[in-house]
Amino acid sequence: METQLLLTEDWEPPSCSNKKRAAATAAEAAATGPEPSELTDGRSQGLKIVSIDRKPACVIGEMRRTFRDRFFPEATDRMWSDWRWQVKNRITDVRKLSRMLRLSEQELSALTVAGSPLPFAVTPYYAALLDPENPDHALRRAVVPVSRELTMSFGEADDPLGEDGHSPVPGLVHRYPDRVLFLATGFCSTYCRYCTRSRLVGHGSKDTFLKGRWEKAIAYIAETPQVRDVLISGGDPLTLDDAKLEWLLSKLREIPHVEIVRLGTKVPMVLPQRVTPALTRMLRKFHPLWISIHCMHPEEITEESSEACRRLADAGIPLGSQTVLLAGINDSVPVMKSLVQGLLRIRVRPYYLYQCDPITGSSHFRTPVEKGLEIIYGLRGHTSGYAVPHYVVDAPGGGGKIPLLPQYAQGFDSQGLVLKNYEGKTYHYPDAGPGASL
Repeated sequence: METQLLLTEDWEPPSCSNKKRAAATAAEAAATGPEPSELTDGRSQGLKIVSIDRKPACVIGEMRRTFRDRFFPEATDRMWSDWRWQVKNRITDVRKLSRMLRLSEQELSALTVAGSPLPFAVTPYYAALLDPENPDHALRRAVVPVSRELTMSFGEADDPLGEDGHSPVPGLVHRYPDRVLFLATGFCSTYCRYCTRSRLVGHGSKDTFLKGRWEKAIAYIAETPQVRDVLISGGDPLTLDDAKLEWLLSKLREIPHVEIVRLGTKVPMVLPQRVTPALTRMLRKFHPLWISIHCMHPEEITEESSEACRRLADAGIPLGSQTVLLAGINDSVPVMKSLVQGLLRIRVRPYYLYQCDPITGSSHFRTPVEKGLEIIYGLRGHTSGYAVPHYVVDAPGGGGKIPLLPQYAQGFDSQGLVLKNYEGKTYHYPDAGPGASL
């Protein structure tokens, strides 16, 4: 019998915990497509199922289901798995958050004070990962503000990296000779409390498709032939819809000297529902394309974020992780080892470990530099080389990323270069040292 094609939409099997959700599921199915039973019947009749993704398909972890049933009982699987629903239903105020978490005095104070330097917002998905009782929980500390954010300490600044001084046109930073940073949007689905660009993000409307500003930045890149690498960041560029992001990528790809384009995003960790089949199909048209993912703790590696990374990797996009070293969150060898090994399992290469930038109100997040060196020493030789990131300080004032390493090279003696390995043992390499004749 000749195989026929049955076009249908991606779907998630309904898992309704109450009549309200069941009714919503039935209404959606009547309006948008066949029930799962119809798909089963199609398969039994020899029809080949070809999925199209008008409806989002995404795994839902058990902990997220429990959270959803309690705080969003009206949400169906399809709604929860729709990234636009996640953005629309973000938790943005103390009233909503206090239903989900037992807030500490410092959290309450920060959420109710006027003039906070960084808005608060968290997706329902990511809120489900937070410990409702423990204000010192790693993920909770990263996204829920505390009153210490309002204290400015020595060396802190709103723009510690001097990005504004390296901006030839609005929304573009040109610090390094052959690459530029393209700030495509000021919107994030979830705001990290230690964000380097807290002066820029979250202070405007969600619709930050400023075509005129983008065109000026694109014109600058086109007129600057030494630029071969464009990093699109923000905000988070994956919060743009497919059409706007595709427009931007296509314009950059029309510039002959732009060799690679990179995207910097935290979406796979805070809004994995955004990584749809349609998005990955669109992105793969613009190779060579690279994506840097901000992941800062092993608890961010869930069934959902793993699936998002799988889709991106399967689209041929190399994935790297950029992790910020944060006091009380990931500043230990065991936590960092769990993180980097977990990232490799989901096909993400740990790339950078950043010393936390001295933005205003960040002192409670920053560790001594010695802590970062200790972590690198505890990883090198103790786990896969691919799992060991570069530890860097982004030098205040615009000096760029400066790599730091433990002192493996101990100098020279009569036997040559003195080396210390990961176990602390000493070895010699037959090198005569600087200035020696060959």
